[in-house]
Amino acid sequence: MSKSESLDKGDWGSTDIQSQDSQNNPELENIIQQISQLRDSIDNVDMAVLALLAERFKYTTRVGLLKARAGFAPADYHREDYQIQRLQRLSKDVGLDPEIAEMYREFVVAEAKKRHKRIKESGEDPGVLDIFS
Repeated sequence: MSKSESLDKGDWGSTDIQSQDSQNNPELENIIQQISQLRDSIDNVDMAVLALLAERFKYTTRVGLLKARAGFAPADYHREDYQIQRLQRLSKDVGLDPEIAEMYREFVVAEAKKRHKRIKESGEDPGVLDIFS
């Protein structure tokens, strides 16, 4: 069986890239180096995504405080409909599967609603994001 046939059948070999002995294989060393660089980039993107998500929730918390002060409901279905359309369009523009954008939207909307409800009940900032509450 050739290596490509083996890969087609899901036999990917070792999963621990760092343990690969590549001293006598420049091609393998190059691949390992590229993977390491890409993983560094992934880690940087993860950090940026989390920082932006935290920033987003700071804004939605402020919206929740204002809604509570005005006596508005935690949910705003007109805004949700707008966001569905907007995120679908944006995801296509940037080459992201629209289903991923929808999962993201569902998560942030559900959490924002929970936080807005807690704000309405307590009258104050709900504190640290807690998806298990």
